[in-house]
Amino acid sequence: MPTAREAPPLAAADRKLILVGIMLALFLAALDQTIVSAALPRIVADLEGVSRYAWVATAYLLASTVLVPVYGKLADTYSRKRVEIGAVLLFLTGSFLCGLSGEFGTLPLLGDGMNQLVVFRAVQGAGGAGLMAMTFIVIADLYPPSERGKYQGLVGAVWGIASVLGPLIGGLLTDHAGGFIPGVEGWRWVFYVNMPLGALALWFLLRRMPPLNPPDDAIPPDIPSALLMVGGLVPVILALQIDKRRFPWLPGLGAGDGPVWQSWVTPGMIAGGLIVLAFFVRRARRVPSPVVDLSLFGNNVFRRANAASFFFGASFMSIVVFLPLFLVNVVGSSATQAGLALVPFSLGLVLGSAFAGQVVSRFGHLRDQILAGGVLVVLVGVLLSRMTVDIGYGTVLLYMSLVGLGFGPTLPLFTLAVQNAVDVRLVGQATSAAQFFRQTGGTMGAALLGSVLAATLIASFSSLDLPEGMVADVENGAERLASTGGGDLPDRVAAFYAARAATAPAAEAARIRSEGAAHAERVGRAVREGYTRATTRIYTVMSVLAALAWLLTWRVPERPLRTTQDRVAAARGQLPPDEGRPATL
Repeated sequence: MPTAREAPPLAAADRKLILVGIMLALFLAALDQTIVSAALPRIVADLEGVSRYAWVATAYLLASTVLVPVYGKLADTYSRKRVEIGAVLLFLTGSFLCGLSGEFGTLPLLGDGMNQLVVFRAVQGAGGAGLMAMTFIVIADLYPPSERGKYQGLVGAVWGIASVLGPLIGGLLTDHAGGFIPGVEGWRWVFYVNMPLGALALWFLLRRMPPLNPPDDAIPPDIPSALLMVGGLVPVILALQIDKRRFPWLPGLGAGDGPVWQSWVTPGMIAGGLIVLAFFVRRARRVPSPVVDLSLFGNNVFRRANAASFFFGASFMSIVVFLPLFLVNVVGSSATQAGLALVPFSLGLVLGSAFAGQVVSRFGHLRDQILAGGVLVVLVGVLLSRMTVDIGYGTVLLYMSLVGLGFGPTLPLFTLAVQNAVDVRLVGQATSAAQFFRQTGGTMGAALLGSVLAATLIASFSSLDLPEGMVADVENGAERLASTGGGDLPDRVAAFYAARAATAPAAEAARIRSEGAAHAERVGRAVREGYTRATTRIYTVMSVLAALAWLLTWRVPERPLRTTQDRVAAARGQLPPDEGRPATL
């Protein structure tokens, strides 16, 4: 009977069925990143939790980011089939509980429906972390690095399709699914829709996926090091996600209208988290099986690829988060048009990822594919940084498709480079670390660029030429306008003049209304220029981040792709030639 080290090779048909199962699981996690956003306004209205609006997304992102390294260690220690199925079950449990939020009123410990939703979204995110991490890890078991590129390219395709379908499905379910079962609000189906898809993924995994056991000498993870790592990462990642207007990066940088302690929250959490992480590093150096093996950082490819991926992740978020704001407030697009503008970006991402994966599997030259994509990202970033207030919607769509093509190779190929270079017994930890650095870069990039947006809008709105007598009506000044967007200012200016015209003589009223229309037009133009200035600064920073990532990619050593499957290499004790020997940057 074969041992864990002597597991028989998988048939091609079985590998394809396993691939279908993990791609279905990944589709669940990717879909959940966007499907909930369309339903959130209705959710907070039903659960009366508008003040906790942001926490629905924050809870999911926090759990799905922090727990990624934990799944990597679990995958290196236990049966990968069990870890994958456990992640799917946890995700589905969280989805079902999210759908039930508030159905039974206020609950002990959990509180009202909105609090329940926040807690259950964290449970869902804990499962989602495993779905995303295990996708690349299981692919590493199914195919050797020399063939893996074309299959990992599917990850970008699945992610792109889910990004396009998520908001559409979320909106349709929220608006029209309320009649499926009387008394069940439509937004709850945004979570319940995961159940049939998850059941299908489980069927594939249970019926077709082998155990994919680790080497026989695998040591169970050290629990204290895991607790220290999570305890250090939670405050750091949370500090990056919270509102920087209320909780500024440093004391004195916020709006200044909150209590003094608020200005110390962000630096305090970052400092506290780093202290706990220092204890984690100390513990990880002393125990035989830490949750993250620090020897990985002695590998050239691991360090440099993850550094480059971090900055690509930061620049990636500038497209997803800030482009819709520009389209709505400058181009004058509707919310639907702003969402549709991300479709060519997602399609470009799919095509770029799939094409790069095919090229690498046939010809190698992995680094060259990333460098070529990086050039396109930097060039489009420069074009985006030169946008004017009069730019057309079609031009923006063209830019989006090009930058999607550029980003396409970065998602799968950095992970492939890392997997190909590290000790095959640590592939799970190395893969999850690559995902963690990319996600953390995205979180930090969104926070940094959000601060650029807020600071630029505040400066622009401080110099707006508002009618005398209306300035006092603008509550909390420029900070308030920046936080609400200021898009309604032209209408408010026109309404202000209309109110004056209503009490003036007929002859004077016509002049006042004409003056008001001209003044509203000037204010509208100034608001659009303010948004344009903020957006172009964001994409200037994005170009610098992408250029830095591109330069770091040049330093990633190019290694021939192995032709043996990782689990076979582990069974034979085969390691990369220079694995374990420290290298300098």
